[in-house]
Amino acid sequence: MSTHVYNSNEELAYALSENFVQQAEEKRMLKKNFFVAIPGGNTPKFFFEYLSRHYKNKLDWSMIHFFWVDERCVPPDNPESNYRMAYLALLNKILIPGRNIHRIKGENLPENEMIRYTNELIKEVPSDHDLPSFDLIYLGMGEDGHVASIFPNQKQFLKSYNLCEMAIHPESLQKRVTLTGKIINNAQKIIFIVTGNNKAEKIKKIITHSPEADHFPAYFIKPHTGETEWYLDKAAAGLLD
Repeated sequence: MSTHVYNSNEELAYALSENFVQQAEEKRMLKKNFFVAIPGGNTPKFFFEYLSRHYKNKLDWSMIHFFWVDERCVPPDNPESNYRMAYLALLNKILIPGRNIHRIKGENLPENEMIRYTNELIKEVPSDHDLPSFDLIYLGMGEDGHVASIFPNQKQFLKSYNLCEMAIHPESLQKRVTLTGKIINNAQKIIFIVTGNNKAEKIKKIITHSPEADHFPAYFIKPHTGETEWYLDKAAAGLLD
């Protein structure tokens, strides 16, 4: 595990973008596609916007495939859609083939979409240890320590035998489709993007392996053979030494 702290969202977005470009270029040199899973929420939005402004003509986007770590059960044009956020911030501004965009279809019945998306993951993403293995997964973290749509009261999804599950937000009761710990922890690399002092206490407990960290799903995101990096702003890292 490694931790990187930045003074502003601009610095954070630049560092994330440089890292993304480096990995994409390494794949291109090997003549391989680059398989990436991205989160929703507000935190990664500034990163996607930075990528679209500064790197839209500097990458071969035809070799990059985007998937989602979770999606709210809403249509793709709904303001709450994770796909919509990524589309407006990045995807509609770059030259990427439609076949490279693998969204979770929030408009479908979640019970059916779990199965459909699982089949797409198995078909499209290269495997390692007999499971789909992303080259890179970006994750945010909620104030309650949830990751993807794996909430503290649904930690069983961390050990689910399925690749996808239907989660229910503990407060709004909104249904969501989420990747499980099984496939997340089979990634080659995981990058957490976390901002805000409202998450500083949980960041400290997770990174210092506090006994209380067991309450937070994010603590259990540890790739079997890959690496984990935390990209934080100063506020989120405010309680770290």
